[in-house]
Amino acid sequence: MIVGTASGAGKSLTCTALCRILKNRGYNVAPFKMQNMSLNSICSYEGLEMSVAQYIQSVACGKAPSVVYNPILLKPENGETYVVFEGNFIERIPAASYMTNRKKKYFDKGIQTLKKLIDENDFVIIEGAGSPAEVNLMKYDVTNMAVAKAVKADTYIVTDIDRGGSFASLVGTMEIFGDEERNLIKGFIFNKFRGIREMLNDGFDYLENRYGVKTVGVVPMIGNAIPEEDSLQSWESKTGDIDICVIKTPFISNFSDFSPLSWFNGVRYVDSAKEVRGDLIILPGSKRTADDLKWLKETGIDWALSKAKETGSFILGICGGFQILGESIIDEYESGYGEMKGLGMLPVKTIMNADKRTTNTERVIFWNNTETIVRGYEIRHGETFPTAEVDVFSSPVNDETGFRDVIVGTVAGTYLHGLFYNYEFTAQFLNYFREKKGLTMITAESNSLDREIEAFSSEVEKNLEIDELLRDH
Repeated sequence: MIVGTASGAGKSLTCTALCRILKNRGYNVAPFKMQNMSLNSICSYEGLEMSVAQYIQSVACGKAPSVVYNPILLKPENGETYVVFEGNFIERIPAASYMTNRKKKYFDKGIQTLKKLIDENDFVIIEGAGSPAEVNLMKYDVTNMAVAKAVKADTYIVTDIDRGGSFASLVGTMEIFGDEERNLIKGFIFNKFRGIREMLNDGFDYLENRYGVKTVGVVPMIGNAIPEEDSLQSWESKTGDIDICVIKTPFISNFSDFSPLSWFNGVRYVDSAKEVRGDLIILPGSKRTADDLKWLKETGIDWALSKAKETGSFILGICGGFQILGESIIDEYESGYGEMKGLGMLPVKTIMNADKRTTNTERVIFWNNTETIVRGYEIRHGETFPTAEVDVFSSPVNDETGFRDVIVGTVAGTYLHGLFYNYEFTAQFLNYFREKKGLTMITAESNSLDREIEAFSSEVEKNLEIDELLRDH
């Protein structure tokens, strides 16, 4: 098990690297995280909802991404918790109620799943969440040391040394732990290091002398293009040759959609009307579409989008953003607001409902007189219907009855998440804007998620004492 001294310490990527390193050494490996909290979910191979981190770790293990690797997915929502268990929405309840009395039934089932994974694999790499030593939360814990204790997992603590205070954070964590937790700790890992390793030796000696626990790795700052998952991601403030602007709405979700645009070009995330401009403006997915629509109107961004369209910006809505660009949203389910007037840029209307569509999909994109087959996924409430004749932006492959994404002039809407991970299409898409600006055309990069995982894991392996980790196995 990998726990961390704080959120963002590097647990997810450390687990990803261990999954790939062990797979490459011939072991049968599976990932696991009991509970994840994120608005950035993805579709599993079963067509159910799971966390991005465990999806990536599944790929690292060479396995089909499955909800068994992430039993509980929480989505925070205006003081409430939206609970997804084993890929399906179960309930929406006050956060305090979930914290104090709803967890155990999910935890017990999750441990059964974990024990089954342990029986079926040589190794299971378990990821913790946040810090395992928050004194106000430990009695409610279902995702850190409670998991480690349930299966007697060898546990390693990761700390982000780039932030500073790593030794103090490790000491604080160990001091808060009881004897049972401390006895499970087998090593420390310092992450995101820049500098001379020898300067850390006195600290390593201190930790080993005090706790009898060795430091098993000092991992340098390693650049990578592996999608980020949670709200700790750094929102970019500058873009490249093409000015790409993503509206950072209060309930933005599935923002990993835009990572490839960052790699190819750069992206500006904005949240004020005065910043809304660019060659391409994107309205992203939303956890609460009606509330984000309301916010756009309150901030004047709706007016800024209309002005940008008039001055030549191309506007793309994805999922909730697509719904917002329509004429109306009828929402008696998600927000209870009833019928709301949309931005009116696309002749469609959306009706929200309790049923949630989660599916992997293959579609044909019609763009700039070219047809390209792309793959992605849908995670959404609501059905959208055209109110007038529209051009098709994308349609399902070999499915005459499937929903068509739409485009009208310089405004398009799609329900397809993961669109820009289709690099051939992304290059075509960006070249449309580059050609208009007289810029050199770009080509699809040979990057892939698997290749990024392999490259990152290879660097981590050089800086972790893997044989020490495997010593008792």
